[in-house]
Amino acid sequence: MAGVEIVLPREYSYVVMVIVVYSFFNIWMIRQVVKARKKYNVPYPTLYAIESENRDAKFFNCVQRAHQNTLEMLHFVFTHLVLGGIKHPLICSILGFLYTVARYFYFVGYSTGVPDKRLTIGYICHTS
Repeated sequence: MAGVEIVLPREYSYVVMVIVVYSFFNIWMIRQVVKARKKYNVPYPTLYAIESENRDAKFFNCVQRAHQNTLEMLHFVFTHLVLGGIKHPLICSILGFLYTVARYFYFVGYSTGVPDKRLTIGYICHTS
């Protein structure tokens, strides 16, 4: 039985580096959500705060939603990076890095408690 051999280009390591950077970015976002839980008094396992029970619910929910939205897109981004990087590693790694930077601004803007601020620079992550 014959197997399939895939030869990765040398530049594929850039794709891997983008995935690692994005993973560390995700860890940073997790820490921001944990800090927001403490700051706005939202105990586990509550996913979203209820505005009638917590006057700071909107602020916490914006931080939580920014992270949740990033997780919802994660499999699309990683799939495109991994598969597209086989043929076009430099293009995919550059676009992946730009996406990660845009996601940072998306997260920071959303975390202000004013959801429209997520699109100041973060809109770029929706055009990739």
